[in-house]
Amino acid sequence: MKKIKWIFLFYAILAAACIMGMGVAIAEKSMIGFAGCVVLLIFIMGSGFKTKKRMRENGQL
Repeated sequence: MKKIKWIFLFYAILAAACIMGMGVAIAEKSMIGFAGCVVLLIFIMGSGFKTKKRMRENGQL
């Protein structure tokens, strides 16, 4: 069994929290909250993909 990559689990939890935040913002009819969650989600997903690429290039994956 492979070891857990904790950093990717952390990124996944943050991304899921942003998606939940988007749902809450829609329910509260807050466009500012929705936009903030979308921007944060894009940043978190980009960071995760960048980290994965860097680890793959260094032979850590």
